[in-house]
Amino acid sequence: MTKRKTASGNTPRQADIAVVGAGPSGMGMALLLARHGFRTALVAPAVAAADDRTTALLESSVEMLRSLKLWERIAPHTAPLEHMRIIDATGRLIRAPEVVFDASELDLPAFGYNIRNTDLNRELAEACASEPLLERIDARLDALEPDESGVTLSLSDGTTLSARLAIGADGRRSAVREAAGIAVSEWRYPQCALVLNLEHDVPHHGHSSEFHTPTGPFTLVPLKGRQSSLVWVQEPGEAERLHALDDDTLALEIERRAASILGRMRVLGKRQLYPLGGLTARTVAANRCALVGEAAHVFPPIGAQGLNLGLRDVAALGEILVAARRRGEDIGAPSVLAAYERARRPDIVSRTTAVDLLNRSLLSELLPVQLLRGIGLYLAGRVPPLRRLLMREGIAPLMARPRLMRGLPLG
Repeated sequence: MTKRKTASGNTPRQADIAVVGAGPSGMGMALLLARHGFRTALVAPAVAAADDRTTALLESSVEMLRSLKLWERIAPHTAPLEHMRIIDATGRLIRAPEVVFDASELDLPAFGYNIRNTDLNRELAEACASEPLLERIDARLDALEPDESGVTLSLSDGTTLSARLAIGADGRRSAVREAAGIAVSEWRYPQCALVLNLEHDVPHHGHSSEFHTPTGPFTLVPLKGRQSSLVWVQEPGEAERLHALDDDTLALEIERRAASILGRMRVLGKRQLYPLGGLTARTVAANRCALVGEAAHVFPPIGAQGLNLGLRDVAALGEILVAARRRGEDIGAPSVLAAYERARRPDIVSRTTAVDLLNRSLLSELLPVQLLRGIGLYLAGRVPPLRRLLMREGIAPLMARPRLMRGLPLG
């Protein structure tokens, strides 16, 4: 299969499946499909800007990457998350005790591994470039038309692409989702996330520290060496003020908010601001189109759930498509898409609801809400079976863990 095409003209391309969007979910989806025998086209414009954000790949996602023989190339860029600490810094009347979760309680070396998105995207892109059944097309999707036998994609380079199924991995403003006629529920929070990377004097020892504040989480996640990534959720005006500070002043402010647990800090690279909101698609599949990642669901950066939920979409959809092909079914048929919807809906609803409730509980001034949150964290810290259950479910819900995330082949 031709690796890369950008020439203009009307010569139609053919593929079994078209994946639109080349973020980690899109590239992971394309690699999974190609490595299981589907002729796959990955459609997205070339990305010039580096992504300074980081992603915590939880153990279930790591298991999937191992299954796809991708982890060996990704692992050297990561830092393990061996301990997860939650600190109540709300200053309110009812406060929760500090809770520390330890991966060794689950007989795991780490809950997951944190990596810069730049490194993750580069390794996935290089893997895509060497995959024989994967065609990378540097173009935007201009239009998508489904019919009874497949989908036709019109691309910005003037060509068309025909496939039996289109997969939207093209983010919260998904063109695939819109073309499939899938409606969404969308909401906003009175919050903005300041995201940046730091260097610090004190080693993090594999600790991820999440301070719960009245405006949202302030979370430090380990990177390689004496570096960490920060997601600091604030009111929009305060987030903009912090974003405008010079590096030295901002570093001092971060050290103060972190109670100097990592010593003196230095800001690395760019800072980024992200208004917070949520989105869920009413269905994850319709009209020969399926959605994965942020095309299907978006919520605040709390608990490292976003990309990991998207990778569960990828693993589940891959499992369903491989099984459908084995049975001789049309991979874009309504019955196949309905199976994907059934497989993913409980996980998406439960994760979105849990993150939304936790975020809103931090913003609430109501004493009953503060009391419930405090009791929950107290029990998590004092009752080992409950703590282990929360840790296991935080990595990935057992009932929604696809075969690749359990180290099992798809066939």
